[in-house]
Amino acid sequence: MDKPTSYAAEFNLDKNIVYLNHAAVSPWPVRTRNAVIQFAEENSRFGSLNYLQWLETETALRKQLQSLINAPSHLDIALVKNTSEALSMVAYGIDWHPGDNVVITDQEFPSNHIVWETLASQGVELRTADITNDKKTPEQCIFDRCDLHTRLISVSSVQYASGLKLNLPQIGQFCKLHNILFCVDAIQSIGALRFDVQQCLADFVMADGHKWMLGPEGLGFFYCASHIREQLKLTQYGWHMMEDYANFSVQHWRVAQSARRFECGSPNMLGIHALHASLSLILEVGMAEIEHRLLGNTRCMLDEIIQQENLELLSPADMDRLGGIVTFKHKYHPPRVVYNKLRQQNILCAERGGGIRFSPHFYTDPEKIRTAIRLANIISE
Repeated sequence: MDKPTSYAAEFNLDKNIVYLNHAAVSPWPVRTRNAVIQFAEENSRFGSLNYLQWLETETALRKQLQSLINAPSHLDIALVKNTSEALSMVAYGIDWHPGDNVVITDQEFPSNHIVWETLASQGVELRTADITNDKKTPEQCIFDRCDLHTRLISVSSVQYASGLKLNLPQIGQFCKLHNILFCVDAIQSIGALRFDVQQCLADFVMADGHKWMLGPEGLGFFYCASHIREQLKLTQYGWHMMEDYANFSVQHWRVAQSARRFECGSPNMLGIHALHASLSLILEVGMAEIEHRLLGNTRCMLDEIIQQENLELLSPADMDRLGGIVTFKHKYHPPRVVYNKLRQQNILCAERGGGIRFSPHFYTDPEKIRTAIRLANIISE
């Protein structure tokens, strides 16, 4: 794979840092930093003078997100604080019946099991598919946990620790066939891999902007299919979710028909300007190119780890099952020791899933990845 030198100017990372932690928090592109500076300068000098232009940026962001996930309309996109907020909107918006169950996997990030566990008081059972140890495919493990009372399947598109990528269209087809709602936590996919909400037949998709989308923390999106939108009970109320939200004196208000119904109050305008700038880069490069380069870096990680005598791969070895996350462990030293040694070398990664998680992005130099893996191999106490 060619080195992504054509995008080097978009990132201003310290030359001594090897950044392999995009599955946690990404560094901002230069254009995002500039957008935040410009917004701050404008606000400090003129206040809300240009608020109508800010609203145009908000609409533009919704359209960028629509393009990124191939949503039918930008009106299907709600801007939320984070993935967990959107998951809670689904969990507490559905009209549950005692005896209903929700199916997840045993590899989910806490956000995608805690919220469902809290429904036990409503008589909703949480079922967990063992995709770690079962010899069947992950999808079949999920299907085996379903029955006539399964109301919803909620999964991560790519698992945060192992990097396992699920076959979303296959799960979506199963859900439609059995009249099951389909919820996807796509935080480890959006901005890294091509994603098509219509192809995977998801009813709900959510992701925060601070990982592969290269944006700030505190702003994400929630896609809710139009046919299901009005079936979700609202759990938050405020001026911004009214249909005529600019009419502050309205007495007989109506809930917005669009996904804005899930946004109860003032938008995060600073975050909107930042994420809009980040996604302008993502869409300018193109998701096909980003996915190609990122999977090239993933292949680089797999090949290099396998060659190291002291390292053991924890992620799937099948490239069809991987996105941008690869996790491994040292055969003789605990993850914390390896992690600390790598940090001392300014290699930023994460300790996850019983090992060390590397998550480069499309612009990461493959040679830096190889160097980091070789250093992990020779670490001693």
